[in-house]
Parts: sequence; C-alpha cells; structure tokens
Amino acid sequence: MSEKVRVAAVQAEPVWLDIDGTTEKTVQLIAEAAAGGADLVAFPETWIPGYPVFLWSYPVYEQMEFVARYHANSPTIDGPQIVKIREAARRHSITVIVGFSEKDGGSLYMSQAIIGPDGEIVLHRRKLKPTHAERTLFGESDGSGIKVVDTPLGRLGALNCFEHLQPLTKYAMYAQNEQIHVAGWPCLGILGNVPALSPESIMACSQTYALEGSTFVITASQIMSDDGARKFPTADGGPTPVYTGGGGYARVYGPHSGLITEPLDPAEEGIVYADIDLADIDLAKNTVDPAGHYARPDVTRLVFDDSARTPVIRPGAMPKVPVEAAEPEPADAEIGWDGAIETGDVSRA
Repeated sequence: MSEKVRVAAVQAEPVWLDIDGTTEKTVQLIAEAAAGGADLVAFPETWIPGYPVFLWSYPVYEQMEFVARYHANSPTIDGPQIVKIREAARRHSITVIVGFSEKDGGSLYMSQAIIGPDGEIVLHRRKLKPTHAERTLFGESDGSGIKVVDTPLGRLGALNCFEHLQPLTKYAMYAQNEQIHVAGWPCLGILGNVPALSPESIMACSQTYALEGSTFVITASQIMSDDGARKFPTADGGPTPVYTGGGGYARVYGPHSGLITEPLDPAEEGIVYADIDLADIDLAKNTVDPAGHYARPDVTRLVFDDSARTPVIRPGAMPKVPVEAAEPEPADAEIGWDGAIETGDVSRA
C-alpha cells in the first residue's frame, strides 16, 4: 500500500435529469482526473442524474412530472451506465467514487459505488437515512453500507450529505480505521439562507469529520447554473424558486482538519487535487483518537448492527433474532465488561 496518494474532488454540474448525458460527462471527468495524475476521483451525491432540487421547490402535487423523469433517469447498479463508468475506471487505472440515484425495482436509493482501478465494485452502499424532503422520493438503507474497505490506496469509506450529521454513524466509520473519506454533497446553498443547510454549516460537517476521525476528507459537490435551474421551471418558465446560483464546494481536508486545497469559485466547474500522505494520520491520532486511545468504553459504547436487512428472506437463510424478541433480561441485570449479562442479588434489605 502506497503511503502517498493523489486525490481529486469533482465540482461540476450534472446533465440534469439525463442519465446518459451525465454518464458521458462522468467518463470525461474520470479521464481528466487521471490525466491530472489522480489515483482517486470523487463525485457528488446523486451525481447521476443530478440532485432532485424539485423536492425543495414545489408542493408535492406539482412534483409528479419531475418524479417520473427522475425514476426514468436513475441507473441500476448493474445497468449500462454504471458499466461504462467501471470501464472508464479500468481504462485509466483510477479509483472512482460515484454518487447516483439507484433504481431497484420500483424504489430509488441515494447510492454510492467505490470502483477500483480494475473496474470492480469494491463497495456499493446506500444512504442510511434520506434527509427531510428526500424521504418522499428515496428509500432507507441498513448498516451493511456503513463500511470502510481496504484498497491499494488505503482504508477508504464514503458517506452522503447529512450522514455527516449523524454522530453514531460517523463513529461506526471512525472505529473501522478509515484513512480516506469521501463526502458526497449536492449543490450547496440552493436553499438560500436556511442556516442548517448553508454552505458554511455543511463544510463545517466535513471539517469536523476530518478532525474527529483523523482522516483525509474529500468533499465533492454539484453546481447549478442559470440554465440548470431552468430544467426545473415554474409555471411561468422561470427557474426553480430555491435557486441562488453556484453551489460548488469541492475541497480536501487533512486529518488535523486543515484545508489543504485552494477552493474554486462556487459557480465554476473543475477538479481540485491534493497530494496526501497517510503517515499524517498517525500524528493526528497520536493526539486524539476517539475510537482508540481516547475512547472510554467503560462509560460509552456504540451498538452497531452492520447486517443487511431485506424484506424477503429465502428458505434456508436464518435471520438474526430481533432484540425485542430475545429472552428478557432480569430487572437487575447488568452488562459485564465482556458483554455478558451479569445478574445480581435480587434480595432487598
């Protein structure tokens, strides 16, 4: 495993609601990143076919036209669009992390795929909990996607958007010794001055992740142009009512949380590059390692279920016994340090 890695973060506009157009643009950006010497290139959340800004723009009854088009332009994990991206990764010998709206039957999921330089999918994951209005369009995932994977570049993981605001989800990632983290974001700032959704708040999430996890964080985000905003027109032909322009915040943070790339203009398309040294992680964790020497498992611990959960279980597959169906513990039981149940004296003076 190489200690030094050149990473790239994409800041670009998708071809809105166009699965094939955005796939072709993805292939072009992969080639550009590889030509720039990158070992890894990261794309934004729901890059294909673009973030569904209509969810935040119109009443539900006015969204149906966009919902139908969004479904029609969402790829499947084994479809021709993802195959093209895998082929591009293999052709340019580069690791690709791409965000997309994944169609699975009649449902959509906010997915990410980590594709190795050989074109193989190293990790296919779905956003654990879509945020707010997103839940009207996308389904939820399970703990099987909260995973850090070994790659020739280091231990690599990815999360989408406000998964970076879920403390326990983040901790589950930190505990897997993550070294390079990809944070996929949509076009930021499209909701104007909503404080929790401001670019400043969102970048603070990414920077905090780097500090807490002592990991390199690559943020990739979309932008929206005037023409892009008109892909979601109002009744009079104007742009989507939440559009404020720009939205690009591609950058890389180091394991001490410092910004190590020069930001692009928020309305400018481009790729930012950083040459990172994984040895810097050791120095950061020597100070604070929340899932290592700086943890206090005698006080607080995380219960993490990373099993896949499906609505149908085939014959022969033994499901886990749900916690609520397990034998009830004695009222005075305590959990021992080894996780075993310890029952104390039930007598009272």
